[in-house]
Amino acid sequence: MPEVRLVGPNGEQVGVVRIEVAQRLAQEADLDLVEVAPNSKPPVVKIMDYGKFKYEAAQKAKEARRNQANTVLKEVRFRLKIEAHDYITKLKRAEGFLQAGDKVKAMILFRGREQSRPEQGVRLLRKFAEDVAEFGTVEVNPTQDGRNMTMVIAPHKNKSEAKAEQNAQRAANKEASRASRAAGDGDAAPAK
Repeated sequence: MPEVRLVGPNGEQVGVVRIEVAQRLAQEADLDLVEVAPNSKPPVVKIMDYGKFKYEAAQKAKEARRNQANTVLKEVRFRLKIEAHDYITKLKRAEGFLQAGDKVKAMILFRGREQSRPEQGVRLLRKFAEDVAEFGTVEVNPTQDGRNMTMVIAPHKNKSEAKAEQNAQRAANKEASRASRAAGDGDAAPAK
């Protein structure tokens, strides 16, 4: 007679029993007998509600898909003669992209005589890389491609970590607003 290792409906280890005994116990509990580890010796079976098991597995897969995030390549464009306040605006934009877990492609557009001075472009991109070093590292060093010079910066944390951190922050903010609303409801009269 084939034997199986049986796990009860609450996760308790019943032990190694004959398959007929496991089926009878499952019928008495009005649950299903599900094989969870077919390759082990002896195979492991569990007494559980199969519909609930399938539903929970589908929910886990859905949550995993929702938390899975693809890294996107965002672009920040400069001119060689960029003003300080414009540079700061572009820098903050790139920092936001990196904090969100996206890669940033910094691009300098050369015009006319500027093309003969690529070392100034390299200097500007290196300064940019130093300024965003807190959020990311240079993945592709500055390279000239015709009229453009590009550099790619990768974030320190990947997209899924950034998203999980963002969700935790959002939940904390929501909880704090609920708590303040609950504390404020008893004190204030309703507005008319």
